[in-house]
Amino acid sequence: MSKQLFLSDIRKLRDRARQHIEQGAITPGYEEDRKAVIRILNTALATEIICALRYKLHYFMAKGINAESVAEEFLRHAGEEQAHADRIAERIVQLGGKPDLAPSGLTTRSHTEYIERESLVDMIKENLVAERIAIDSYREMINYLGASDTTTRRMFEEILAMEEEHADDLVSLLDGIGD
Repeated sequence: MSKQLFLSDIRKLRDRARQHIEQGAITPGYEEDRKAVIRILNTALATEIICALRYKLHYFMAKGINAESVAEEFLRHAGEEQAHADRIAERIVQLGGKPDLAPSGLTTRSHTEYIERESLVDMIKENLVAERIAIDSYREMINYLGASDTTTRRMFEEILAMEEEHADDLVSLLDGIGD
């Protein structure tokens, strides 16, 4: 059995590329339901924004003997979550969608919750729960996309790796503080 050539007709490829050029990166080869992917991306966007906001709140509200180092970790995580949100918003636009940044719906679209906590340990635990939710959410999104949208899938895989790192950081903080 012989393998097919990677591109059997370069002329067809070139002709297709010249059609609908206003769609930018979206070529006829994009086979996924863009509206569904944009909905998924907007859910991920809301989740990242809620996480960034919760981390920021906890950064400002951290008190106690271990507060300084924990607060710095919260601030770092907040910045990384915001960077994830920015990447996701850019991908939404690239797919021809509009990032849904309406504050009124963020908490209903987000997979994670915006829960305030008083003690440093409870703040860490709440952020850890949120990271675990994000980890499973991203795994589901990655599995859904499969090979149909490799760019979005790869972005989600990179974000997932960072969320796993965040969870590991938070577990280390809990080990260092104890109950």
